[in-house]
Amino acid sequence: MRRSWTIGLIAVFAALHVVLYLLPGPWRSWAIYLEPLEAIILGPFAGFLSAFLGSSMARMVRPSVDWMFGVVAEPMGVLVCGLLVTGRWKWVAAIYGVMLTSYFAHPFGRLFPLWTILDILVALVLIYPVSRVSKHVYAADVATSSRAVVLVAFVGTVADSLTRVFLLVPAGLYQLFGLSFEGLYYGVFIPGAVGSYIEDVIVVIVSVLVGVPLLIALRNIPALEYPLTQ
Repeated sequence: MRRSWTIGLIAVFAALHVVLYLLPGPWRSWAIYLEPLEAIILGPFAGFLSAFLGSSMARMVRPSVDWMFGVVAEPMGVLVCGLLVTGRWKWVAAIYGVMLTSYFAHPFGRLFPLWTILDILVALVLIYPVSRVSKHVYAADVATSSRAVVLVAFVGTVADSLTRVFLLVPAGLYQLFGLSFEGLYYGVFIPGAVGSYIEDVIVVIVSVLVGVPLLIALRNIPALEYPLTQ
């Protein structure tokens, strides 16, 4: 039964990724607001699979020139949230460490001001503390669960942003779009940083207002334990 639930929920969340991507919205896809909940329910690897399938199908339905950012970053955000709720903070630290090291090793990364990635640096510091309280996302107490969900959602959503930064700068995708340093900085990086900070706040609010009530409701299914996969 657990396996059937897992397969069914993977399909449901993948479909939600497609629907949320098709909805008009600011900056990135609305699907980023789904990432923490997807990870908390499905776990790191089933959540990653669901996000990858959903984000890939969404870009097939409505292709875009920057399709590779969502297809890679959305599953990464889910994976990081899932790793946190299963206590695997070292994997999360490694993901952040590799991408941040690559960013600062790139000449552009050393020239861009730190304020543009301040949320990423804060999330890096929070990785271990968040992993210690992340198990409380499944707590029966609403206040306790909400605090844990907020922290997990923040670090996971920022991982999505970090992945996009990694692809754009160290991985060199800015060259694919013919962007100079000035074009990248003023046309993409500054607006993207501002939008990212706004989205950090929105994803936390959505996680609490939607995610916590849903988790409480799912607790009424006694045959299931969350996350569904490890």
